[in-house]
Amino acid sequence: MAFGLYITHPQVRIDPNVPVPRWGLSDVGAARARAAAQSEWARKLGRIISSDEVKAIETAEILSLASGISIEIAEDTHENDRSATGFLPPPRFEDAANWFFAHPEESFKGWERAVDAQSRIVSVVTRILAEHDPSTPIAFVGHGGVGTLLKCHLTGSPIARDRDQPGGGGNLFCFTLADRTLSCDWTPIEKWEGFQA
Repeated sequence: MAFGLYITHPQVRIDPNVPVPRWGLSDVGAARARAAAQSEWARKLGRIISSDEVKAIETAEILSLASGISIEIAEDTHENDRSATGFLPPPRFEDAANWFFAHPEESFKGWERAVDAQSRIVSVVTRILAEHDPSTPIAFVGHGGVGTLLKCHLTGSPIARDRDQPGGGGNLFCFTLADRTLSCDWTPIEKWEGFQA
């Protein structure tokens, strides 16, 4: 049985003077991605779909070295649009993210609403999987916020922050391609031991 993964980029190099979508991986984040690329599951991937944000592309490209495939960029898989507020220091960002998840049908100071971001990511993933060979393992590489919103959809759960990834990045969840049920919850990318049918 083939599997699908949603993978979030690991740690990034934070630079308030650079737009968030252009942030790249930090040394720690890149090292974690390289460790994950040594895993047996990474070698089994037949497709890797990335958002167009630099940190996701860098993660996807590191993982693609394991299987020798080229990554694909999928529009509309980016993180929830937070450009209205610009950069927020970590404590203020955490407060904003809590509000975002707690009020999914409202906008935090101009941010994309959680319900809209969820509809967007679910639509793209559903469209890609509808055209995908269900016998080929596939990974979507992106971001924690929309990844959590996708996970909520797959599990039929309400949007809530307690379903978010722990530790701030570099995690994955796995689902079966046959029925799209989760086979594992958020797990650090370098520690996941592979799909268990």
